[in-house]
Amino acid sequence: MNPTGMDLPPLLAAFVFGLLGGAHCIGMCGGIMSALTFAVPPSMRHPARLTGLLLGYNAGRIVSYMAAGALVATLGTLLALSPEAGMVLQAFAAVMLILMALYIANWWKGLLKVEAVGKRLWRYLEPLGRRLMPVVKLPQAFALGAIWGWLPCGLVYSMLAWSLATADPLHGAALMGAFGLGTLPALLVTGIAARQMAGLIRHRATRSLAALTIISFALWQLWTLLTTSSLH
Repeated sequence: MNPTGMDLPPLLAAFVFGLLGGAHCIGMCGGIMSALTFAVPPSMRHPARLTGLLLGYNAGRIVSYMAAGALVATLGTLLALSPEAGMVLQAFAAVMLILMALYIANWWKGLLKVEAVGKRLWRYLEPLGRRLMPVVKLPQAFALGAIWGWLPCGLVYSMLAWSLATADPLHGAALMGAFGLGTLPALLVTGIAARQMAGLIRHRATRSLAALTIISFALWQLWTLLTTSSLH
């Protein structure tokens, strides 16, 4: 099942949406990345070590996204027992994409209510992450990133709706992996480049363009679903 409802390859679309969500990623996770970097003892803040730790954090985060994608897609296999049920899941995914777009552009933040649900789980996971700090070794970074991947995030939840609609654990995991890779540029850049990039993707026009792009995908998906259902 192609959750885009389009000919655009789903993994490419997921990657692009990760890129478009960069403004939110910097706002929500940029501070975490900085805190983790400064938590490393000054004597160990060598560029090679810091780069390795940053990659470790993000590898763990993306693996958690993929695990969540597989889990919800498994649920999708139980829900999509008929073509009609599958179409309902696709429509739900499209609506979540629209909410994601509104969130990115700061036009409406209804996804914050969805994030509140995830905060219950986060209360139990956050203390586990604190036990791993300060992070000085790659396995620690990966483990902390794996916990960080469950941080309540409206964008992640929107993409999980896509994974649900795939009704295929492998596809659901791959979709979340592609989305996670799309968020990497916003979280890996450092120094002057980070400030320049943050300024660009946080600009009102950039956020609005990203939101309109995502909304256009979602509306096309809904239109495709409507036309398909009318033929049956």
